[in-house]
Amino acid sequence: MSIRISPDQNQPSAAIEISLEKPLPDYDLEQVDQPTPRDVDIILVSQGFRDLIDDARGVLTDMLSQTGLEITQLTGAICPGDEDVYRPGLWIVLRDPHAQPKTTLPAATQDGIASIAAKLADRLQLG
Repeated sequence: MSIRISPDQNQPSAAIEISLEKPLPDYDLEQVDQPTPRDVDIILVSQGFRDLIDDARGVLTDMLSQTGLEITQLTGAICPGDEDVYRPGLWIVLRDPHAQPKTTLPAATQDGIASIAAKLADRLQLG
């Protein structure tokens, strides 16, 4: 599993991209490596992927309940892999609604987001 976290400059938010690198039979996602982004689109609209998004939202909402962070976006993503391989993934944007506007998240909050992303991937067995 590949997790990429991108803190937003001058905004109290960060984006998380979690690429699916193995099949998830529980979600009927058997073939995650695809030759084109268009082939990943078919996966992103499947019922299995929508179920994964629903489960991710539930788990993430529970994990964030004591952090003060909120989900501003949770959707599917097309993630580039190695050499002409594309994979479906989760795209999540978390925001601190209590932070000063036009400020970047503190390093401690960014570390907390990295930990949340790793725990989410582990609980959903994405890695």
